[in-house]
Amino acid sequence: MATRRIETMEKNRAALIAAARKAFAEKGYAAASMDDLTAAAGLTRGALYHNFGDKRGLFAAVVSQIDTEMATRAKDIGAREATGWNALLAEAEAYIEMALNPEVRRIVLLDGPAVLGDPSQWPSQDTCLQVTLTAVEQLIAEGVMKPVDPEAAARLLSGAALNAALWIAASEDPPAVLPRAVDTFRHLATGLLADPT
Repeated sequence: MATRRIETMEKNRAALIAAARKAFAEKGYAAASMDDLTAAAGLTRGALYHNFGDKRGLFAAVVSQIDTEMATRAKDIGAREATGWNALLAEAEAYIEMALNPEVRRIVLLDGPAVLGDPSQWPSQDTCLQVTLTAVEQLIAEGVMKPVDPEAAARLLSGAALNAALWIAASEDPPAVLPRAVDTFRHLATGLLADPT
């Protein structure tokens, strides 16, 4: 009995997140009504309140899901690189490029900060920071990067990638801004190399 109840709750939660993700991507956070969200999931407002507390809680779950997918995709792209340094750059650049994805742009980069506040404080961003910190510590230990403070370097690299993505998302012409952002990010990051030649 308890197992069936847990399965139902998980199914309801997944249905609400899927419906919300679609609505937030198409209409934006402000225009997506709770009645629309619950009707699309075939559930009641009670299910939304029970699982997420309110619309903002549901939005936070959607942002977390997308942000986690973004981090996984960036990590997969970085894993194709031959060196740790190239992997670090590839992951950051992949994250920046995801600002062109309409769903990412609207939900995570435009509505996310407006609804949830400073993205650098989101739990999903903290996970990304820890991955970057581990990579930076390894690159410093290998002598690839200058012996700078690893946490400071990781925070500045993560912050630069996040802010580049935010800039692209908010611009009037994201495809035109993207190469400028990626090129400048690469130049900034290269300053951390022990031997930038």
